[in-house]
Amino acid sequence: MKGYRQTHPLICSLLMVLALLGLASRLAAGESQPWTDPQNALIVDAYELNTIDWEQLLQDKRISGFISKASDGLPESFSCTGDHAGDTFAHCKTMWRKYAVSRELYQTRRMLAKMSGLLWGAYHLGRPGNPVDQANHFLDYADPKPDELMVLDIEGLDVLRYMSLSDAQVFVGHIKVRTGRYPILYTNHNTAQYIADHRQDYPILSRLPLWYARYKSDVKGAFPLGNWDTYALWQFASSDNCSEKSCPYRVPGTLTDIDVNVVPMTKMQLAGIWPQGDLLPAKPMPAPDMIAKAPSCVEPLQTLVSMMVDPVVTASTQQKTPVEINELNYQDF
Repeated sequence: MKGYRQTHPLICSLLMVLALLGLASRLAAGESQPWTDPQNALIVDAYELNTIDWEQLLQDKRISGFISKASDGLPESFSCTGDHAGDTFAHCKTMWRKYAVSRELYQTRRMLAKMSGLLWGAYHLGRPGNPVDQANHFLDYADPKPDELMVLDIEGLDVLRYMSLSDAQVFVGHIKVRTGRYPILYTNHNTAQYIADHRQDYPILSRLPLWYARYKSDVKGAFPLGNWDTYALWQFASSDNCSEKSCPYRVPGTLTDIDVNVVPMTKMQLAGIWPQGDLLPAKPMPAPDMIAKAPSCVEPLQTLVSMMVDPVVTASTQQKTPVEINELNYQDF
């Protein structure tokens, strides 16, 4: 009916208030101790030296998934001939046995976890060195299935210890080429902040879903962060803030060195998005001369999203050395 096409000003104002309240509610979700909400799924992540009593762990029905360390840096050479980077023959054999045992443990844990109904994922710890070789090493070691999560772990900006951000782009691009999916990114706040602030230099890395390492009781004020409106997973407990006397959350059958993560959704909701694989929408960099335009009642509230073709990088590029960046760690206390 023509006479009712124009919205009454009072209704318009009410709709705007409700929209803003809904937006505020979504942004506030999961900011403060979300692990205390029994509806939120919890994820354990572990490496080979974490001891686990699986019978006890599985008694905790909030544990919805298990992410295991897979590969670490470049693959070792186990031919045990020649110089072998200065190792003795005996040491080479020892390293090969350690590798074989860790991979068998990985496969055994995956079988136990998935048979018990847990979601499964694997991460690669990025180190200096050829990122394509590291990506192939991860895929050979983890052998990720279509229903399993893949993760790149970048622990800081020190390129002498960790994979550079430019090489990280190559790594995730190669994973995409070989599997058809992108991994998600695990890192701490300071590294995530740097990536967000320089997202024009890291158009892939800055759009990976974020596994956020932060050992505080809340993440208020941390998001939105570049392209990240919130975290995909939040690692809130580890050996850094969990002791015999105090721990944000204790997982039965594990020691205080186990890492625990929360997702602000139920296990059923998490299972629907678990394998991930897509990039997040890109947001434009803030410009000083941009003038904010107040939304009209008839226009939807939306964020400007730049239309980008997903780039796939397959060759290493030179690392841009961060300026005035000190050595960083997970803790961000």
